[in-house]
Amino acid sequence: MATVQEYRLKLDDVDLRDGEKLEVEVEGVRDGKVILLKVDDRLKALGPKCTHYGAPLVKGVVSGDGRIACPWHGACFNTDSGDIENAPALDHLAAFPVSIRNGTAYITGDEATIKTGKRKPDISCKPVTTAGSEHVVIVGGGSGAMGAIEVLREKGFKGQITVLTKERYLPIDRTKLSKALIPNEQKLQWRDAQHFRDAGVDFHLATEVSSIDFKAHKIHTKTGGEFSYSKVLLCTGGTPKRLPMEGFRSLGDIFVLRGVDDAQRINSAIGDNGKKVVVIGSSFIGMEVSNCLAQKGNDITIVGMESAPLERVMGAKVGKIFQNQLEKRGVKFLMNSGVESAEPSSADPGKVGSVLLKGGEKLEADLVILGVGVVPATEYLKQSGIKLEEDASVKVDRYFRVEGIEDAYAVGDIATYPYNGPGSDENTRVRIEHWNVAQNAGRQAALHITTNSEPTHFIPVFWSALGSQLRYCGATPKGYDDIVLHGNPDEAKFIAYYTKGQDVVAVATMQKDPYMTHCAELMRRKMMPTKDEIVGGVDVLNVEVPAGVKI
Repeated sequence: MATVQEYRLKLDDVDLRDGEKLEVEVEGVRDGKVILLKVDDRLKALGPKCTHYGAPLVKGVVSGDGRIACPWHGACFNTDSGDIENAPALDHLAAFPVSIRNGTAYITGDEATIKTGKRKPDISCKPVTTAGSEHVVIVGGGSGAMGAIEVLREKGFKGQITVLTKERYLPIDRTKLSKALIPNEQKLQWRDAQHFRDAGVDFHLATEVSSIDFKAHKIHTKTGGEFSYSKVLLCTGGTPKRLPMEGFRSLGDIFVLRGVDDAQRINSAIGDNGKKVVVIGSSFIGMEVSNCLAQKGNDITIVGMESAPLERVMGAKVGKIFQNQLEKRGVKFLMNSGVESAEPSSADPGKVGSVLLKGGEKLEADLVILGVGVVPATEYLKQSGIKLEEDASVKVDRYFRVEGIEDAYAVGDIATYPYNGPGSDENTRVRIEHWNVAQNAGRQAALHITTNSEPTHFIPVFWSALGSQLRYCGATPKGYDDIVLHGNPDEAKFIAYYTKGQDVVAVATMQKDPYMTHCAELMRRKMMPTKDEIVGGVDVLNVEVPAGVKI
């Protein structure tokens, strides 16, 4: 057992202002540091780095209700306990009691925990398996599933948890696939198999669900398996779209990117690099994989239908910034372009050799990568009695319960849910394909299953590697009518405020941390400045995140 003792902090002045934070060395612990902060006139000491990707929390955002938010990807932690309050982090921060004697600050803890600055959630469990006991079945093994599993066990759920996932591996950090094309699932897995065994979670890998009988509470798999449940959580994500034009379904070396197997196939086709790669689609997947492959010495051409990359989401003005970033890395763009067909290689007629555009231009290609969007993976629900939305998604309420179906929840890419962010009203609904949204929704569904608690609304956050790191918060379900752009776009150092009337409904940044995180916290409180205030020179970093809950 680790020895718990008192350690002195190397700090001359402990008189912090409320909301102030400092990263402080711990005397007697090599490389030991904590973040010391004051909230509600009380000193707190926590691990100094976000447990997601290690961002320095001293650059994060402290809110008056006792949260500290990561400056990079929006993960939030309780300042009293260190517990996670918002994705994408999975481990909690370590929290240490603070005492002051004779003007000197001390923390109490053990050396190992001080060094790591984090703690895994306590999800160990020997589930009750007697007849009639509770059984949660999770369909899908992505971000939503991870969030749900950990919260179910942490909140005391003692029943069985079964996960049915068509993927052949445990949950991975899928965001790294398009950004780095990592072909090894072991390097991407969030937790190892022992972690889930200790939690009493029964994973069925490479298991695809074919149908669900919601009245009988039974799930059927394509291999003939049957599972009964007391609650079911649907988080099957999205299926990449394919192109219907000639050649795209018949020729080899035309790829989509969703899982590790896709990354392996792309890496195999790339080989020693130096390949001609045509990427069709100029949204996030296409842009990220192009950025990755260009840095490895491949010849990349992006074909996009819009006037600028990501125009539909980010606007042409901001999309041009991303285009300039990738062009500096040698990526070529053919915008306002449509695709006619994929043509075979003369060397190997079974594989793609070129892509013909609608204007007649032919692009040589050793391989083609499609980044033309995804559709909700809900094929297995079409005969289930659920009325799917026009986009094939599932309509849920604020608890992420499937509307009209008892004991069923849906989260992630397949869920259309009530939105409470800026510019919304009681009828606003969104379907958002973000990692953070899926994990937060999984956490909310699990909280409702275990505690029947009211939902804690969250602001959507995503990030992307587009030459520099893009950060984005908010959503535009009703669109936006203007973009207020601050900073230096030529250097990809900017803040873009997306406005609808006077409401700032979304914010995108590059090289401007922690603006995105600060804006997300203000949006959560409905305290975001108006468009006129932003245009008039208000700096959001000078707007305090208040303690009073607004949403």
